[in-house]
Amino acid sequence: MLKFDAVTLRRGPRILFAEADFSLFRGEKVGITGENGSGKSSLLALVRGELQPDAGHFEMPSNLAVAHVSQELEASDRQAIEFVLDGDAELRALEARIAEAEAGDSDGTKLANLYTQYASIGGYDAKARAGTLMHGLGFSPADETRAVRDFSGGWRVRLNVARALMCRSELLLLDEPTNHLDLDAIVWLEGWLRAYPGTLLLIAHDREFLDRVVNRIVNIEQGKAAVYSGNYSDFETTRAMQLAQQSTLFAKQQREIAHMEAFVARFRASATKARQAQSRIKALERMQRIAPAHVDSPFEFSFAEPLKLPRPLMALQAQSAGYGDRVLISGVSLTIYPGDRISLLGRNGAGKSTLIKLLAQELPGRGGTRDDARDLTLGYFAQHQLEQLDADASALLHVQRLAASLGQRPGDQEQRDYLGSFGFRGDRVFEPVGPFSGGEKARLALALVAWRRPNLLLLDEPTNHLDLEMRQALAMALQEYTGAVVMVSHDRHLLSSVTDRFLLVDGGRVEEFDGDLDDYARWLARSGAAASAPAAAAAKPAKAAEPRPAAKPPAARRNPSALRSRLARVEKRMGELAQRAKELDEQLSDPALYGAAERKRQLELTAERARVAQETGEVETEWLEISEELEGA
Repeated sequence: MLKFDAVTLRRGPRILFAEADFSLFRGEKVGITGENGSGKSSLLALVRGELQPDAGHFEMPSNLAVAHVSQELEASDRQAIEFVLDGDAELRALEARIAEAEAGDSDGTKLANLYTQYASIGGYDAKARAGTLMHGLGFSPADETRAVRDFSGGWRVRLNVARALMCRSELLLLDEPTNHLDLDAIVWLEGWLRAYPGTLLLIAHDREFLDRVVNRIVNIEQGKAAVYSGNYSDFETTRAMQLAQQSTLFAKQQREIAHMEAFVARFRASATKARQAQSRIKALERMQRIAPAHVDSPFEFSFAEPLKLPRPLMALQAQSAGYGDRVLISGVSLTIYPGDRISLLGRNGAGKSTLIKLLAQELPGRGGTRDDARDLTLGYFAQHQLEQLDADASALLHVQRLAASLGQRPGDQEQRDYLGSFGFRGDRVFEPVGPFSGGEKARLALALVAWRRPNLLLLDEPTNHLDLEMRQALAMALQEYTGAVVMVSHDRHLLSSVTDRFLLVDGGRVEEFDGDLDDYARWLARSGAAASAPAAAAAKPAKAAEPRPAAKPPAARRNPSALRSRLARVEKRMGELAQRAKELDEQLSDPALYGAAERKRQLELTAERARVAQETGEVETEWLEISEELEGA
């Protein structure tokens, strides 16, 4: 369907990728990955016909129906739903022919044929399809008749996505479609794309989204475009094995694995909620497996140890917040301690960012009380801070100004080394930030937040514009951070690998959410189907509506002696698995294993390590369930 024959693409004098030689076939769902500036968007521009290869040949069928999301959307008075319907060019053309025929003296047979064609392409339910797309992307029924100019930039991006999905295409090109979506819209879009019958080329920096949607990866790095089978996790595993064979990266790989194991051990010791505990252990176990795929990442930073860690850092009691006369959240009671990892869930517009602004003192609290520790130091990251960067100043000057405002006098080399950990190296630190990409500006804004050495981090969508490598580095840094984190993000990998505690913002209230992200997805589906139910009834959805497993016999469930015996057997098996995992890790860490002659043994050991990891997860689940039953016995 799409054939790349020794294709080379340049940006000015720089080669983006060279000698790309692969084919993409009908019905495949392909994820395009690589760091910012590697050439991902240029590859899509080549497919759209906006660029031509600098060398080689690119071929695709000339009559292919292609849909893509426009980067710009002019403000207009056109109704939103009409704008979305415009995405179906064949529908609009047929409507114009029908209108022309009805206005003229056309014979009835011609008009009947036109109406038959109109019915065959779903013309009579087109408006319902457009409304469904808009609803899935977060628009309300009232939004359908609003003018395009009335929507903010982020919502106009959603309109562009809906318009692209409206097109009955054979090839769909999506460049970062999740950037301006919240979690419920992302979950909906995943389902839509999985059911899409055509070929999909998708650029995304959301690993969970890629895992659930794509079945092939085109990765662009170091001037090459390589194709991998499977989803993003499969790609990471394959690439990790390739990198493990490079001896210069081996020591760093082992440090990453040791760090992961230490963090998992610490989390297990402190976990109290069985469902969240198991979800977190699995997420960290997965991070351990993928860590080697990022050992050559250009980003390796950390949040410095806060100067002081008072307990608690902050306490809110019965506070409310909003804008003007409109109260968005009320009765908020929240105490934050060092080490807390809190993430906010809720639909778009429910008040998640409002709560972050309340905590950051960007919005005044209404009523109730607020007690901040005397030594509280806030680190607040939000997207609007990217726009507040001085376009004429360099990254180094930004750090120098911040250091001066804090009464610090670090040397230039210390500041340059610090910026280097965020990917700003060489002369890049002296260049004005105005022409920087969105990802580079986001990295700089994060660097400025981290420089303050806060003891409470407030992060509002920190991963927007960040590529996969920087998102991984951020997840690692947040795990090691000793202060507290309160976060809003649509990146489920970041949420699942960092969060210990979820709060649900819904119906003006902020409540504990006793569940994980899968529970939240189910809650979204249920509450969407029963939107008329009172908000109070959904305050603690995971407990009320989670399907319960079949009940165990009362004797087995409540007999403490039998439970303790089962627990002992499970703990013995956990010990055996841990010992076997250690043995396998030692064998897999032998550089000699990665020679050509040892290929078969290497694959056998890798497969056994995966089986041990899977059984370990199953046994840990059983251990948690027995422990929970024993507590209630």
